[in-house]
Amino acid sequence: MPPHLPKPPKGRTIVVGAGKAAAAMARAVEKNYPGPLQGVVVTRDGYGVPCEHIEMIEASHPVPDARGRAAAGRILQAVQGLSADDMVLCLVSGGASALLTMPADGMTLEDKQAVNRALLRSGAAIGEINTVRKHLSAIKGGRLAAAAHPAQVVTLLISDVPGDDPATIGSGPTVPDPTSYADARAVIAKYGFAVPASVRARLDAGADETPKPGDPRLARASAAIIATPRQALNAATAKARALGYEPVVMGDRIEGEAREVGREHARMALDLAREGGKPRAILSGGELTVTIRGEGRGGPNAEYMMAMALELNGAPEINALAGDTDGIDGSEDNAGALIAPDTLVRARAKGLDTAAMLAVNDSYKYFQTLDDLLMTGPTFTNVNDLRVILIGNGGS
Repeated sequence: MPPHLPKPPKGRTIVVGAGKAAAAMARAVEKNYPGPLQGVVVTRDGYGVPCEHIEMIEASHPVPDARGRAAAGRILQAVQGLSADDMVLCLVSGGASALLTMPADGMTLEDKQAVNRALLRSGAAIGEINTVRKHLSAIKGGRLAAAAHPAQVVTLLISDVPGDDPATIGSGPTVPDPTSYADARAVIAKYGFAVPASVRARLDAGADETPKPGDPRLARASAAIIATPRQALNAATAKARALGYEPVVMGDRIEGEAREVGREHARMALDLAREGGKPRAILSGGELTVTIRGEGRGGPNAEYMMAMALELNGAPEINALAGDTDGIDGSEDNAGALIAPDTLVRARAKGLDTAAMLAVNDSYKYFQTLDDLLMTGPTFTNVNDLRVILIGNGGS
């Protein structure tokens, strides 16, 4: 944070923010900012940290609640009525889309919750999900920066999305929105889920479009990405090399259905294992999705691991881990899961049917029973998922 902090303005500095890393970012601002400040940020339950001048609010994630709505109202109010001499310092990280919830006119919180649940179950990519969210919100998609005009707006971002697009991170509350109501309608049509009548009416009307590039209200708004999935992947690459593994880096933009990507990565690992030679580490980042087919519990990282275990079928000397850097795999309390060559054998010994549990998206119970959940607790950051497959080295 420190190298990216702006100089104090002539007037007031108002700090606002949302996301799983927002509280830790706010504390870093307080410790390093040279001038007086005030403000309010909202973060996920359990991710708050004490601040002296910035109010900390915890709220529900991934499904928004009344606390998040109230926090969004406080944040919007905090940036209104400012002058050109004032500055808004906005801190945004992954999770902001759900935490910073303010239903647009004609909609209720319950409407937003229903759409959010449907989007999370649909298998839609994060960019598609946030396209819909922005067009149902009174604060996202550049609307927060528009409300702060004519004040300067400086946004510091921690990216959790493939491609690090500021307009997608946290649904871009302070940056221009290149998407449209037509794009939002297309997402809902693509995945074919029902939405409340108020939501359909708003999307069909297409009025009050989000601020677009070139909007004069955003002329004094700037954004800088200070942490990215690529940095996490680079750190993992350096660690793998230091431990004697040859890194095979697939990039930080992997997207797709978690179980399908898990099978694909397993086949790659099997091919490399057959080649023999130096131990290798397949490393990747990105944002996988899950299309909910059953009533089980679990997120994309654990589902990816289940599918990989089935495809590997006990292949020797292949171990793997997948976890979200925020410590939360979807909506559960685990970051992800781990597998080893004996995963399927141990599962059968405990009476678990791996394929059947995968079919109903019950990855959390599966790995919980095996004591192979990856549990980190709150990490106070969020730079997307990290997946590691180790091949060779005696399977240690």
